[in-house]
Amino acid sequence: MVLTYTQEHVYEHPWDRVTSAAWRKFTDPDTATVLSHILDVHTLSRHLDPVRGVYSSTRSITVRSPTLPFILRHVAPCPTILCLETSLVDAPRRSMEIVSRNVSLRGLIEVEERSSYRPHPERPEQWTAFRQETSIRCKPLAAVASALAENVEHRCAERFKQNSVKGREIIERICKYLEAEGSNN
Repeated sequence: MVLTYTQEHVYEHPWDRVTSAAWRKFTDPDTATVLSHILDVHTLSRHLDPVRGVYSSTRSITVRSPTLPFILRHVAPCPTILCLETSLVDAPRRSMEIVSRNVSLRGLIEVEERSSYRPHPERPEQWTAFRQETSIRCKPLAAVASALAENVEHRCAERFKQNSVKGREIIERICKYLEAEGSNN
């Protein structure tokens, strides 16, 4: 079974401010207390295509593993999960796409999160539309114990939804900071 869900949010800030805030999300000093599950972030590669105005990057993100049901703690005692995030920013088209996947524990669970930031269709110069699609699949358990697999998928989904709200709050806060900083110049 694959559990999928979609979340959407409208930032009442322009696209360039929101995407700037999104890049600062993990480096902001206040983030560590709000996103305490994020342990480490490293940029592995980055490239700017000066002709097309497209920036791409790959980052590794180490996160604290959510608490698994007791029976699974012996199968996957790993306290951390390594994720890979690929980002593509097309500045001329004002589009930012981010795809994150877990690298570790893929034999047990696969998580893929796709996020996009685009100008809002109704107010493209003032607002930004954010869309996040997440799929969670508990692989080996689905065939053996579908109820347990479903339980793990739902627990992971709830944790992802909670963390997503926190991430949006951080981006909102950074946007307000950037707005204030811009008005002081």
